[in-house]
Amino acid sequence: MRLINRINNKKDRAMYIYESSQWPHFTWDEAAVRPLLLDINRAIGFLIGQLEHIGFDHRQLAAVDTFTRDVVSSSEIEGVVLNSDQVRSSVARKLGVQITSETEPSHYVDGIVEMMLDATMRYGEPLTDERLFGWHAALFPAGHSGTMPIDVAQYRHGGMAVVSGMFGREKEHYRAPEAEQVPLMMKEFLQWFNAPTPVHDYVKSAVAHLWFVCIHPFDDGNGRIARAISDMALAQADNTARRYFSMSRQINMEKKRYYTVLERAQHGKGDITEWVVWYLGCMLRAVEASGQLVTTVLQKAIFWQRHTGVALTERQTAMLNVYLDGYEGKLTVKNWSRLAKVSPDTAARDIHDLVGKGLLSPLPNQARNVEYRIVSVSAATDTKQQNVSATKDTE
Repeated sequence: MRLINRINNKKDRAMYIYESSQWPHFTWDEAAVRPLLLDINRAIGFLIGQLEHIGFDHRQLAAVDTFTRDVVSSSEIEGVVLNSDQVRSSVARKLGVQITSETEPSHYVDGIVEMMLDATMRYGEPLTDERLFGWHAALFPAGHSGTMPIDVAQYRHGGMAVVSGMFGREKEHYRAPEAEQVPLMMKEFLQWFNAPTPVHDYVKSAVAHLWFVCIHPFDDGNGRIARAISDMALAQADNTARRYFSMSRQINMEKKRYYTVLERAQHGKGDITEWVVWYLGCMLRAVEASGQLVTTVLQKAIFWQRHTGVALTERQTAMLNVYLDGYEGKLTVKNWSRLAKVSPDTAARDIHDLVGKGLLSPLPNQARNVEYRIVSVSAATDTKQQNVSATKDTE
């Protein structure tokens, strides 16, 4: 999907949600929403319980990894690809967390990270026009979207439509309100967002996301700013700046459904039950997926606790962390050599040393191009138990 400037001619198009007499008074079915809120609360409680077992330093690393995924995924939804290593380094620096390897981030990446962090780290401060303009400037520092000049750090001055398809044969999915309507609509939105509300905070996040996207106040970047606003609402809900689950990553995984449900809500008259139910379901799946990430972090922490005192080179430690963090490539001499930027002979010596120290083991029945695995805590425990049993048998 892409944005184009269009004159807002009502004669040749469908009616949209902001033209309903109900706008901006949204409704939803509480009976459909309530079970999801209970499930989310349970999932978050379980996630917090997991986090308490991994220690402060590893919680910090989990926050860095989660936020990195959020920044990268939010841009990817809009077709903007960021260097994840640069993003992770920028996030770690701004959060004051040391990581094993750093990649110097570009000013552009730093700006995007700064914008996303501002939404969650300063979640208790009011959301204002000026703050939104600052976020928008961070997304478009050169004043262009691709090769097209756009209005930066200000609301748009022209019509806007979301379309897909070839030029000349576009399919219009949504046409935003006229530019003259935007300032008043944004005033209403910001007053609502900053004021106390009886709406459940997680539902508030869903409503804020939809409401902002419906206004579409900027020439570009509306989706990313909407997701930053919804993350801000979630930080307010949990009363913490640290995020341990990524809505943007989950939305990116469900992008087709995201656009389908969003478009149906934009064509509706104000009953946004389908949108709220989908959003909360997406949030639940994001929390559950984060639980798997925390499990990985916990296993990594236990691995290093178990091998405290083992003499390793800095390169061996860094490479083990690459694989412990979930690198999907095979652990072979060839891959080690490529990732560590060393010769195959040096990579082979690194690996054989780790095998001798019990940190790696070769997979069975391999004569050439041997693949190795990291000896997990459970595997090490099983081996230890087998050794104990063998000792008892000989006694």
